[in-house]
Amino acid sequence: MSDDDTAPPLSGRGGPRRCPLLPSDPVILLDPHPRRIDRIFDEPTKRRLEKLGRVLWHDGSPAAAEHIDRHLPRAIALIGQSPLDRARLDRALHLRAVFNVESNFLPNVDYAECERRGIPVLSTAPVYARPVAELALAMAISLARRMHEADAAVRAGREFKGDNHDSFLLHGKPLAIAGFGNLGRALLPLLRPFSDEILLHDPWVPEATLRAHGGIPAALDECFARARVVFLLAAVTEENAGRIGARQFDLMVPGSVVILGSRAALVNFPELLAAARRGQIRAGIDVWPVEPIPPDEPGRNVPNTLVQAHRLGSVPEIQTLIGRFVADDLEAILAGGAPTRCQRANPATVAKLRSIPVGAWSLSDTTRPPANSTG
Repeated sequence: MSDDDTAPPLSGRGGPRRCPLLPSDPVILLDPHPRRIDRIFDEPTKRRLEKLGRVLWHDGSPAAAEHIDRHLPRAIALIGQSPLDRARLDRALHLRAVFNVESNFLPNVDYAECERRGIPVLSTAPVYARPVAELALAMAISLARRMHEADAAVRAGREFKGDNHDSFLLHGKPLAIAGFGNLGRALLPLLRPFSDEILLHDPWVPEATLRAHGGIPAALDECFARARVVFLLAAVTEENAGRIGARQFDLMVPGSVVILGSRAALVNFPELLAAARRGQIRAGIDVWPVEPIPPDEPGRNVPNTLVQAHRLGSVPEIQTLIGRFVADDLEAILAGGAPTRCQRANPATVAKLRSIPVGAWSLSDTTRPPANSTG
């Protein structure tokens, strides 16, 4: 079978289809911006990739459209965030997998067409689940016990012994997780030592699955009404954007904790800040409506908050896991197996996601704004 760039596409019902054989000179295309190659691929992992094909180690900036188009006909894998519309897929007859190493699913890929052609679109988001879960729990404990405020008081000479008048234990309290994807599943085992009553809310996950993991399926409002700590770890969709606001916060026992750890657009952000300002909740905030955080962002100085700058998942030691997850799954796919390390896009739900790091672009765009996502 010819692997010539000029060979006509294989025609069939619905348009061109993939060639069942690999080209004689298989190419692995990299377009990892904003990730840097040396941060996510250690030397052993680079060698693993080079055994699978000719790796085009593009780095430092988004790859030019001409570069991607020139090499797609021989590409067996695309590692990065290049746009993939139907026209590009028609030329990518040997493509076996797409890996988003920004660790999200962007709206610049024709996911349905990839699925129809048997091309898995994968995200390295699971790499970030454990560090996000650990720091989210730490933020909840600090807010419940006001550790960060006590530290500031000591440094300012304003402390007094036993300043725990409104602290509370997580032990024995109802806790809730809204969003049972990678982050929620990593957090759940960390919460079990604290409580036998862990509420789980995720409309995309069957209740039987939530129970099988040892959680209690609950409606969103029920999570806020019953739990002393609610962890917001869901993806943002067209249906849930801005849905959580004053009504939910007012259902909580005053002084309860809300941890916003996935995407700021889950909540009505001004109402979140207002609830914290009046003491109805204590809010742990890691993600913001605009990032980098503007100097005049009002959330910088609201009482009853513990704030971070999108760093829950930012631990240097896990960065090379991104490359290893990619290599593991690409080896499996080329051997005829299935990916098990990365998260596979589900065409039925990915179209609902609003995972755009900065700005927006269409499927035909060949440039991207810089991203600030940590997955």
